Order: sequence, then C-alpha cells, then structure tokens
Amino acid sequence: MKSLTISGNKRVKAGKSANYQLRSQGFVPCNLYGEKAENIEFSVFQADFKDLVYSPDTFKVELDIDGERFTSVLQEIQFHPLSEEIIHADFVRISDDKPIKIQLPINFTGNSTGVRAGGKLIKKLRNLKVKGIPAELPDFIEVDITELDLGKSIKVSEISAGNLEILNSPNNPVATVEIPRGLRGKTEEAATPGKKK
Repeated sequence: MKSLTISGNKRVKAGKSANYQLRSQGFVPCNLYGEKAENIEFSVFQADFKDLVYSPDTFKVELDIDGERFTSVLQEIQFHPLSEEIIHADFVRISDDKPIKIQLPINFTGNSTGVRAGGKLIKKLRNLKVKGIPAELPDFIEVDITELDLGKSIKVSEISAGNLEILNSPNNPVATVEIPRGLRGKTEEAATPGKKK
C-alpha cells in the first residue's frame, strides 16, 4: 500500500467556535483514534489533503503531529454540502501486525470478450472493502475481465485477493457487459439457432 506523509499541529482549543476559526484560516480539524491509546485532536492545512483525498489510490498515512509520528489510515472525511470543502477528518492508528478494514481500489485488466463483440463494460464497483494485515495490503486489487462475455457479470465471490478477506457481499457484481439494443436481437437468435425466421 502506498504511503503519504501529512504534517499537523495539536489543537489547543476544541468546540464549534474553535473549529470555525481553524477553517477560516484554511485548516481542517482532525482526530486521531487508536485502540487503547489517547485520542489526539489536531489540525492540517486543507491543501495538504489534495494527494490523499482526490486520488483513486488508498494510502497509509504517516502523520507528523508536532514532531510525533503516527502510522494511520484515513477513516472518515466530511465535506461542506455546498462548497465541497473538507471540514473534518478522522484518522485511526494502525500497526503492521494487527488486521484493519479498508477500501482498496479495483484495477481492471484485460480486454473483455463481450466488449470486443460490441458490448459496453459497466463498472459496478470501484473499490472493495477488505480486512488484512497492513504489511500485506496491495496498492489495488486486480480483476481480469478478459473472459467477461456479453450479458455476463463478475461477482465479488469470483475475485481472488490472496491473504485478504473481502467484506463486500459475495453476490454483488463488480463489473458487467451490457448488450446494446442493436445486438440484443442477434444475441437471442444466436442463443436459439433452431429458431425460424
């Protein structure tokens, strides 16, 4: 899994008015949570979230808070409903020997049989929720769509993720190839070759 370093400063004051003041100065109020560890309230300059949030990748975040370093992942982020600015972020501490739950992006590979026949690839999921040891987490989960034919789908249950446990419902489709209207009649005829014209 890719790593990213973000620097922040501990928050001296908490509460709505203090958070409002931070946001007006271009900072995002944040929390760092951890099992059996003290929660830390801190702030990060809004522009420093760019590479973390506006990316299809999932990152392990090395937080530098007033010189103290913590290995974490972004757990939750909140956006302003109108301006779309980041208004709050929660991080959770991780360690290499304890499993975590995280979203990993899907990387589709191969040239689908159904697409080559004129179908349209529909990506139903862009990420998969997985559980695994941080040291074993890949940058993405690869899904080969080479054998995906017209009208067919790949389901979560068909995906191999090594030592990771996939938490999405096994029956959920990950990708499907839609049959265009112009091909539907021909596809039905091909499926029933004995049908009279």
